[in-house]
Amino acid sequence: MSISAQQVKELREKTGAGMMDCKKALTETDGDMEAAIDWLRKKGLSKAAKKADRVAAEGLIGVAQGDGSAALVEVNSETDFVARNEAFQGLVRTIAKEALASAGDRDALLAADFPGTGRSVNDEITEAIATIGENMALRRVAVLSVSPGVVATYVHNAVADGLGKLGVLVALESEGKADVLNELGRKIAMHVAAVNPLAVTPDEVDPAVVERERTVYADQARQSGKPENIIEKMVEGRLRKFYEEVALLKQVFVVDPDKTVEQAVEATAAEAGAPIKVVAIVRFALGEGIEKEESDFAAEVAAAAGS
Repeated sequence: MSISAQQVKELREKTGAGMMDCKKALTETDGDMEAAIDWLRKKGLSKAAKKADRVAAEGLIGVAQGDGSAALVEVNSETDFVARNEAFQGLVRTIAKEALASAGDRDALLAADFPGTGRSVNDEITEAIATIGENMALRRVAVLSVSPGVVATYVHNAVADGLGKLGVLVALESEGKADVLNELGRKIAMHVAAVNPLAVTPDEVDPAVVERERTVYADQARQSGKPENIIEKMVEGRLRKFYEEVALLKQVFVVDPDKTVEQAVEATAAEAGAPIKVVAIVRFALGEGIEKEESDFAAEVAAAAGS
């Protein structure tokens, strides 16, 4: 009998199993929805739905490089133990490579074909949930491209090649020597990993953040009782200091504290043989912003023991 797309969709929503597995289940059971659910349960493929509401804040950051481009992905799991699983590492590594063609669009990446499976990336994650036994999710993706130039990468706390707990991309626009650009880009990426700047230049800092700082500085200055024209100068001075703290190019370069990042870029341009422009940066730290569940391990053990 013919299985409709609506039937497949309904079964997938009920079980969390992959699209192809849902279609096979319905085919094997002549379209009987309940029988198809049982078929998936027997195969162990309906486990994913039971785990979907569990917090996944561990996992890995994956990095992949292409020609003049690079991608970052964050794939979360429930425990750090799974992040050390070779199957999970292989999943993240492949997703990062596929992300290069996604233009940073998470939905496009989830819908992309997962190589060698006949499934989408999203369905492959669902398969991994059923196989490994933990909730997992592709949380975010970023891609930087530049021409001419390079996109350098850095992975901190690496657990395997291109996989770790924190990843950074740095796009450098230049016609200079690629090896020199890559070395500079990697150093800047290490700086970004350590310092976490808000933007590349002062002009790129979120205006709302700047306005909030300006208001605080002005209120503090007025408490001194000084006239408004003096207060304005005091505020501008404080903002210049603020930019030095949060704008990448104005920051003291952690790799060479005698220079700002901007001065280091300018100094390297001569070696590279062409001007260099830092176009963009991206920094992913694993689990940042995710509210993790607090658990009482002793209570969990006691409950498991039936006490």
